[in-house]
This record gives sequence, C-alpha cells and structure tokens, in this order.
Amino acid sequence: MELRQLEYFVAVAEEQHFSRAATRLHVVQSAVSAAIKSLERELGVRLLDRNAKRVLLTDAGTALLPRARVALDAARDARDAVDQVRGGLRGTLRLGVLTSIRLLDLPALLGEYHRRHPGVLLQTTAAPSGSAGLVERLTDHRLDLAFVSLPGPPPPGIRLIDLAFAQLHLVVPVDHPLAGRERVPITELDGLDFIDSPAGFGNRAVTDRAFAAAGVRRRVTIEISDIGTGAGYAEHGLGVALLPRFVLDGAPGVAILEVTGADLQWPMSLAIPADRPPGAATQALISLVKAVFRNPG
Repeated sequence: MELRQLEYFVAVAEEQHFSRAATRLHVVQSAVSAAIKSLERELGVRLLDRNAKRVLLTDAGTALLPRARVALDAARDARDAVDQVRGGLRGTLRLGVLTSIRLLDLPALLGEYHRRHPGVLLQTTAAPSGSAGLVERLTDHRLDLAFVSLPGPPPPGIRLIDLAFAQLHLVVPVDHPLAGRERVPITELDGLDFIDSPAGFGNRAVTDRAFAAAGVRRRVTIEISDIGTGAGYAEHGLGVALLPRFVLDGAPGVAILEVTGADLQWPMSLAIPADRPPGAATQALISLVKAVFRNPG
C-alpha cells in the first residue's frame, strides 16, 4: 500500500467524483482510477461504489477513510520535520476566504506569509454558500483553514479563533420614512422588505438571529452574494438592508441608522478542524494571523 494510493482514495472519497479528484490532485483521471483499482486489489475488497453521478464509499471504504487520513497526516508531519531541519516549510495550504469583508487585509497577510515561507503553495477558495459552505469543506478535509463568520457556538468538529467584528447598521433610501432618524428600535422594522445575503452567509445568520430573538417578522425579497452592492439596491428603493460601515463609505442616496434592542455584531473568526492537528505550514499561518490581530498595523 502506497501513500499515493491513499491520497488518491481520500480525494475521491471527499469529492465523490473521479474527475474532480483528479483536478484537485493535478493528475489525469486515468491515474486516479488506476491507483484506486490497485489499492482495491491489494486489499481484496471494493472501496467505492461507482455510478454516473457520484462515487460513494462502501462499508470497507468508510472504515478505511479515517485511517487513511491519519496515515497521510503522519506522512505530512514527517515531511514537515525534515523541511524544518532543511530550513523552510513546504507543501500546500488550502485556505477558505470570505468575500467583501474588509476586517482583514487578506492580500497583505498572504503576501507576508509568502515572503516568510516561499516554499508553501497557497490556494484560496470561497464557497457559494458562504461560511456554512466553508465549514462543510473544513469538516470534509478539503480545506486546512478558513476565515468564517459564525455567530453563536462553533459547529461540531470546528474550533474558532475569534478575530474581530463589525456592527451592522440599517441602510434605507434617503426618501424613506426612517431616513431622518439616527437610531431605530428593531421592533419598528416589523414587516419591511429586506435586501440580504443568502442563507449560510454570516451576516444573514446574524440578522436572522437578531430578528428571531426580538420576535420581529422580516421578509428578505432580494438576496445578494456581494454585500458591497447592498447600498445600491437600497438607494433605488428595492428594500432596506443591514450592512457594515466598511461597505458604506461614500454610499450615495442612502441614510444610515443604528438599530437598538438587537445584537447585530458580525464576527470574523479563523476556523480550524478540531479532529486533526494542524501541519507546520498551517500552524505558521495561524501564528501570523494571531500576531496581526494582536498588533494591528
């Protein structure tokens, strides 16, 4: 049994698809198929159920998967130890990122990391379903770390390092009845039409929780994946929005109000899988993130 076979098996199990696994591994699909068939012959058992749509684990595959991950983690740790003796980290670090959040200068952070550890390949990805999608990829071992926004306790299998938060403010058109006020209780927002991110995004979770806690009805009529466009929708009378200040600088045609009687703090955290220790490259980024937020520039 070879580590390469286990690596290919884990990739197929996590992606549930041979071609996606091949893309992730940067090899041709035939190489993945051959490695899996060879592993199955060595073990004398089928590990995967193959069909046209997706690939599922057999009982034997389900039993092998966690042990294969342990073996690959041990091999990674061995490489890390040797690389540190040789004077530099190597490998690949897979990082999940948020869109349109400026509580962190991500290009500057990753640039500094690259200068310190040029031998590490950085791969970043965003999830269409926001923080919920990033958490799913972390628990499926498709990411090593992720910046997320998760109000409330961390989901199972995830450890969070809290970094910062932004307050969400009510944004209304300048001709809205509320536009002349500085603040408004959340109870007065009953029944308004809202512009918001889709379910799964951190800011949507914050607002949903706040309205549920206050017992206030809220209807989301327009969903946007880029919160930077939210003020524009509000300006043109398509609804009201709850947005952070960092997307509102210079926004024309809107008024900004504080909402009272509600917890509208939008958190940003670094999410780490709780079921496996981070490798040296991952730990180096964790340490850098902690240093940045301890000593913001």
